[in-house]
Amino acid sequence: MPSASSPAPTTPVAQPAKQPPAAERVYAHVKQAVLERRYEGGMLLTEGELAEAVGVSRTPVREGLLRLEVEGLIRLYPKKGALVLPVSAQEIADVVETRLLVEQHAVRRSVPVSAALVARLEELLAEQRAHAESGDLAAVAAADRCFHAAIVKHTGNEILTRLYDQLRDRQLRMGVAVMHAHPERIAKNIAEHAGILRALRDGDAEAAADAVRRHVGRVSHLVRGEDALDAYVEAHEPVDGER
Repeated sequence: MPSASSPAPTTPVAQPAKQPPAAERVYAHVKQAVLERRYEGGMLLTEGELAEAVGVSRTPVREGLLRLEVEGLIRLYPKKGALVLPVSAQEIADVVETRLLVEQHAVRRSVPVSAALVARLEELLAEQRAHAESGDLAAVAAADRCFHAAIVKHTGNEILTRLYDQLRDRQLRMGVAVMHAHPERIAKNIAEHAGILRALRDGDAEAAADAVRRHVGRVSHLVRGEDALDAYVEAHEPVDGER
């Protein structure tokens, strides 16, 4: 008696990837464009333009923009649209002050430096160089920020790390702005990062902290203009014997 043939195995049908909610897509689209300066400070965005760009209706556009207004990236004007807020001088000063407090403490805590941290910082330096060669300024800024964040995370202080993470969006936005306005700073930033890593390798906590102070001060002041740079560095130059 012939045996019944086994049914052929069925191939599972691949399910299409589920998209995030429409409001979330609007939020992500606008936020990324603001951080990368595709939507620059002072630009007015209309609900209709954003709805078309993201492929959604106007209702989720309003929801996404409300979140961005809470985060301080835009200001909503009824029946007009959303104004992308420029980075203010006070915001720059606040970010610089906070970064210096956190990052100088972090590099001091990182001495003696571990092999794992050295390897991670070398990897991030290589990423910065590769992105710089390809001209991807947003990726350069992201790798730049990750370099500093890796040192902060290495302290093992979770509260400090979360505090530092809150600066992420502002750091990225300022970093991209500096690189657009002063492309020559990209190579200098990488060289300054290498100097921070060298001081850590040498076990010189104060030299590492001083390298961070110079680096953060110089880069951040370029957002406001080159004229303030020399005055800032001179005003914060340690007196002989204070190092």
